[in-house]
Order: sequence, then structure tokens, then C-alpha cells
Amino acid sequence: MLVLLGLLLTSLMVHAQDDQSGHISIDCGITKGLTYTDNTTGIQYVSDADFIDSGEIHNISSVNFDTQLTTLTSFPNNTRNCYTIKPKNGKGNKYLIRANFMYGNYDFLNRLPEFDVFLGPDYWDTMKFNSSSQSRTMEIIHVLSSDYIHVCLVNRGRGTPFISAIELRQLAGDMYKETNFGSLYAATRENFGSNSSTVRYKADNYDRLWGSSPATTPDYTSIKTVNNISDGLSPNVSLPLDVMNSAVTPRNLNVSFDIEWEPFNTTDKFFIYMHFAEIASLKSNQTREFNIYLNGKLWYGPLSPLNHTTTTISSSVPEPITPKYTVTINKTKNSTLPPIINALELYVLKELPQRQTHDQDVDAIWSIKSVYRLTRNWQGDPCAPREFVWDGVRCNYDEIDMDSHRIVFLNLSTSGLKGEIDPGIAHLTMIETLDLSNNSLTGSVPDFLSGLKFLKVLNLKGNNFTGRIPKELLEKSKKGSLLLSFDGDCGTNRCGKKDKKIIVPVIATVASIFVIITALTIVWIVKKQKAHDKRKTRTGLEIKKQKFTYSEIKSITDNFKIVIGKGGFGEVYKGCIGDVEVAVKMLSKSSLQGDKEFQAEAYLLLSVHHKNLTSLVGYCVQGKHKGIIYEYMANGNLQSHLFDTSSRVLNWEERLQIACDSARGLEYLHHGCKPPIVHRDVKCNNILLNERFQAKLADFGLCRAFPTEAATHISTEVAGTPGYLDPEYYLSYRLTEKSDVYSFGVVLLVIITGQPAITRYENDNIHISRWVKVQLADGDVKNAVDPRLQGDFDSDSVLRAVELAMACVADLPNGRPTMNEVVMGLIDCLVAERARQEIKLDSLTGIESVDMETVD
Repeated sequence: MLVLLGLLLTSLMVHAQDDQSGHISIDCGITKGLTYTDNTTGIQYVSDADFIDSGEIHNISSVNFDTQLTTLTSFPNNTRNCYTIKPKNGKGNKYLIRANFMYGNYDFLNRLPEFDVFLGPDYWDTMKFNSSSQSRTMEIIHVLSSDYIHVCLVNRGRGTPFISAIELRQLAGDMYKETNFGSLYAATRENFGSNSSTVRYKADNYDRLWGSSPATTPDYTSIKTVNNISDGLSPNVSLPLDVMNSAVTPRNLNVSFDIEWEPFNTTDKFFIYMHFAEIASLKSNQTREFNIYLNGKLWYGPLSPLNHTTTTISSSVPEPITPKYTVTINKTKNSTLPPIINALELYVLKELPQRQTHDQDVDAIWSIKSVYRLTRNWQGDPCAPREFVWDGVRCNYDEIDMDSHRIVFLNLSTSGLKGEIDPGIAHLTMIETLDLSNNSLTGSVPDFLSGLKFLKVLNLKGNNFTGRIPKELLEKSKKGSLLLSFDGDCGTNRCGKKDKKIIVPVIATVASIFVIITALTIVWIVKKQKAHDKRKTRTGLEIKKQKFTYSEIKSITDNFKIVIGKGGFGEVYKGCIGDVEVAVKMLSKSSLQGDKEFQAEAYLLLSVHHKNLTSLVGYCVQGKHKGIIYEYMANGNLQSHLFDTSSRVLNWEERLQIACDSARGLEYLHHGCKPPIVHRDVKCNNILLNERFQAKLADFGLCRAFPTEAATHISTEVAGTPGYLDPEYYLSYRLTEKSDVYSFGVVLLVIITGQPAITRYENDNIHISRWVKVQLADGDVKNAVDPRLQGDFDSDSVLRAVELAMACVADLPNGRPTMNEVVMGLIDCLVAERARQEIKLDSLTGIESVDMETVD
């Protein structure tokens, strides 16, 4: 069960910090709700179950490890899995963040995995292992840019990611001021002269891990003290006594102390922290003074460590990049004693430049996730990185003066939402598009939606709302500043008080009663017909629509006089039934498709009904003569209007409207039909246009329905059209709804560019998606737009359409949007273009209303 993250994590943290303020300690893989105090460190740990939605828990059989390393959570599913933590003190505070990993051959595969670890939207490091019995740790000092901390594991195909523990330690604000340059990734932390185990909490209040480095050669010796060590000149470092009470010094007066290391990456920039304290009892004639050199150049000195008082010498800026670093500590001429060093810290500057989502938006979206118990894979930051933006979410990335991303698009259509609209939505103050359609939402439409001043599209259709639509929403809709979609009309009192100008209320009432009676009658007839149909045995085309004889077909088509199309099924003829124009598709004897496809298309047209799917008028089954009669589309197919052979150039708004219409038809097949239906042959030729250029999806001979609603794919022979065919489907034979999404993405690219799916570039045939990438190489989206538009379009609208199309043709199906998201994205593009046109037509008096019928 999902819970409201902000409240739960805070309560968990407080519980876990009764004596450890600023600590959050998570043991991954222990039972949900379990807490314990570690016997060695006294640190209190909690289960990771309330910090992440996914994962499988495992145990490691060996008992020779710390308790936190004996369990783990692995993530065999999803590319990215994220822990989300909301500490009590968030944005602007400094934290030490540590992630622990212990493979221990938990999966009995004895294969060391390799995976990426992200801190928020930024890459932290790649986790690699040298041994199954060796633990690994990542540790970073980081100033939070958000109230939320996300630790994400990303599967790159080299083994299943896992994690053993996550630990957060809040640091004092004046510690490690070098975080002004960026985050500090810990390379090493050495406790010189000590041969004891690792020093950490409680010896170190901040739970830094200090590895012991005793003198291991005859040239050096360890010295210790039992006396206290004052912070002295290093009050902001707050070093533990157990670290500063030991040191290493050369045995020979003239021997230097050398420290060498090589960076893991050639671009690593280091910060060096060296800690000194005189812990020997010096005689009155003894002096310890030395200089510190870095790669042969004087770095600091001379220095005489203070008696039992810490002095820290550190980098003020990142050290210059070099293939190898050598720190040399030499005594000065005045010194009677060799140099000394107590402790060393090395950090790599880690710049984490990506912005996170605004905390207000994150609070809102987590509230929505919790209230509706959404099970979709919403993990980590909602907006960043773009590669992992949440399903159904789109964000504003373009405002360079903003310090965080804002959510501008939220599609929760067909998400199983129940109850009233969550007030958390009111906090998405920058939202432009909100789709709540096709759920089970109840109650009234809340007034707070009117307060979302940037809202341009609001879809409330397919719910169970009661009461009136807020007046302000209706006024925005009338003015054209909001595309508002809802069930019913003003005649059912959804829109408030009736217009006082109506002077025949009695007639209106009678008309309403008549409409209601008529509707109830139709519902009764349909239900009766459905019940009758269920009792019939379906052989051939026994579902009654309107059956025509072959002779009637010949009469309708004037003996097949006018051919208006041809495909693998056969030829299509123009005909008339009375005054109604129709199209007649006849199955030819040489058809490559045949009876099976004929049956598929006929049954589909009999069972589905949508304004963006071609409508069935009738059919013919007489011996070898088989035909389907459907509505006539006066303007033919989309393909004929996109290339130079067309005398009429579709403008940008028309192209977007056609794309939106056809996307809605496909959306209905995927999300409105139970079980879902995959078209399998989405292409420009199969998008037909009526006399008003309204687009309808056609040619359903290759459609396949999923055997159950729960099925995620079906295996089938590959079918489709080269250029439009999903390569993943072609290679795997696994048909999913995302196969149609790929094909529609190609359609959208063709609409945008005016180029065919397979186009010419530098004397070679390449796919349109590659051609678009080439055109976008210099960053100007206009290079990819059909030149016949002559620049008459909204650039932002085009850019969004191109981004949407390229997302549809992503290599991996999981990276593609759903058709719900595609529809909402296209509506967003359409709104931007129409807003441009309203400005362009500012000479008109009054504000022209948006045609709701064409957008709904």
C-alpha cells in the first residue's frame, strides 16, 4: 500500500533519530516495518520498504559481515529504480550520503553485476565489484537543492542492480565549505598510525568512515596519545579523537613522508584535506617544522603542528588535473624532528548540474500517487533526467532562469482513479494540460481548478461527476483560453443557470424529456440486441448490420465504375446508396490477404464505434463475392496531401488536427476497447480524410486483439509496411500497443517533414527518424519542417511535435509514450499553434472561440 511520502518519511526519520539527530539509516532487504539498533555502532536502522515501490529482498548466507550487509534489495525489473527520502532538514542543508553494496553471490549465479548509480537526476558513479565477498561503498558530501533525495539504480544490461544500505548524515553548515564548487565524492579517508578497526559513529558524530593506516614499513613509526585533542584551528572539521590521537612519522630525520595516488578518471579534480596535531611530548630543544609539496611544488609551509591541537590544511580550489599525484612532506632546516601526519581526506569534485523538479510539484505529485494508489512506475525525480521522466508527465525544461523544473502536463487518463479530485492537484501551479478522463472520479468538479492560471487543456470526460462545472472554467472555455472537455452539456444543467434570453422554457423542457426518452429507448434496444447477439453462433458475418447482395453492390457502384483506391485486400470503389456516398471495398480473387483479413476488418467495424474510425455501412457475403461498405471519405488518404503531387498544401494547424484525430482513433483501439486492439498497419495511406478534413483511421484487416486485458503482448507473424514497421516487433515477433505507437511516430514525422518514411539522403535510403536527427544536428528545428509551410507555424508547437514523434520511435518500447500521452501532447501543440493564430488575427473584434468539437 502506498502512503503519503512526505508525512511517512518524516515520521520514520524522527523515530530513527531519537538519539541520532540528522541521521537516516536504511537497511535494504529487511522486513517492512522492522527497526533495530546495530550492536557494534549503536546506529538505529529501518527497513527500506517505505522508501521504494519495487525490488526483491535477499539474504547473504555468510555471517562475517556487518548486519547491514547480510540483506539486500535487488531490482530485476524496470531500467531505473529509485529510493526517495525526505529528511527533516532538506533544501540548502549539507549531507553525507552513503550507499553500501555487498553482492555475496546472493543469486547463486556467481556473476558480478555492474550498474549505474544516480543521485537525483545526476550520474554518481558506476558500481563495479572485484570480488563477491568484498563490499563496496559510495560516499558523497552534497548540499541538497531539493527537500527530496533520490538514490537511483540504473540497469545498463550488465547485471541486476542491488543495494545493501543507504545512510544519510547531516553535516554542519560550515563544514567542507569547498562544496561551493560542487559535491565532494569521497576517494579515501585515512587514519594514520592506527591499527584498530574502522572509526565511525559514535567516535565520529558525523559517522565518517576512517580507515586505519598503521606504519607498515621499517622507515616509519606510529605514535599515539591518550590525551584529548582540541579542534584548535580546525573547528569546522570536528575530527574525532580516535583519529587525531595517532600519527605516522619517519624514523629517520632526513626521510620525507610521501603519499601517492592516481585518479580513476583522467578528468578527476581533487580536494585534499590534511590534518596535523603534535601528539608527542617535545623537549624544550626539539622542534617539528615541515613543508608540504604537491607534485614537486610547494603547497604549504612551513608548518609546526600545535601541541594536542588540530590544524587542517586543505585545498582552497580544486587541484590541477594530472595523471599522478604525489604529496611530499619534508622537514625544514630548522626542524630537529621529522614530519608528522595524523589523517588525510581526499575528495573528487563531482559536479551535479541537473536541476530537479520544484518541491511544490513533487509534493503534489506524490500526494496524487498516494491518494489514488497509483501502481505505475513513478520513481525518482518526476522530470529529470529526461530519459526517465515519469509516464504521463511533461515538464518545462526551457526556462534557464528557473532553479527547478515545473510540471506542465499530467495525463492520468484511464488510470483507475476513484473518489474526488485530489486537492494536491491545486499545487501544480504551472500545469498547462490536465487529463483526468476515463476514470471513476466522483463528487463535484472543484473550484480550485479555476485557480490554475496556466491551464490550457482540461479533460474530464468519462467520469461520474455531479453538480455544476465551476463558472470560471466555463468562462475560460468560452473565451478560448481553455480547452474544456466534459460529459453532458448545458441542457443538463452542468453549466449553471440557464440563459435568461431563452423565452420558450416549456418547449426546451419537452424537448429534453423527449431526448431522455429517446436515449433510454436506444439503450434498451442496444442492450436487447447485444443479448441477442451473445446467444447467436458467430459463423461468417451473422451479426446483423445491413447485408447487401452482389447485384445490389453492382448497382451501388454503377457496375464498379469509379476506382478510388487499391490495396492488398482489393480495389475500393465509389458508390451511392440513395443520396449517401459510400466506399465499397471488394475482396479480389488474387488478394494476398483473403478471407481471414476480410473477417477481421468486418468484425472490427461491427464491434467498435468511434468518430475517428471509419464507420461500417454494410457488407456483402455471397459465394465468392465479399465486400465491405463504409462511409465515403471525400478527401482521400493523408499520403496524397503531404507530397508535391497535392495541389493543396495542408497548413500546420490542419496537420496537427489530422494527427490528433488519427491518434484519438488509435487511442480508442488501445485504451477504449476491451480487450485492447493493435492496428498493426498504421501509416499515412490508412488515414482517411472526410470533406471537413477530419481524419479517420482505416484498413483494419491486420488488427489483432489481445486474448485478455491483462496480456502485455502476443506473439504473431510480422505484418505491416516497411518504414512504418516497429523494428522491435520485427525482430522479436512480440506485438504490443507500443508497436502501433512506433508506426504513429513515423506518421507524425511524415506530417511534420513532408518526407516519406524511407527518404533519400546523400545518395542513400535512410529512415525518416535518422533524416530528422541529421536535420536537427545544428539545433534548429525549422530544418526538419516541410518547406512548403514557409515558416508559418509556432516554433514551440513544432518542437514539441518533433520531440513527441521522436519519443514514439524510440528503439525500446518502454521508452515510448502511450497513445493517451500522444493525444494530450498533440492537443498541447494544437493549443500553442491556435494561440499564435489568435495573436496573428488581432485585427478581429472579440475573441474567437476554439472549436471544441475538433479537439475533443
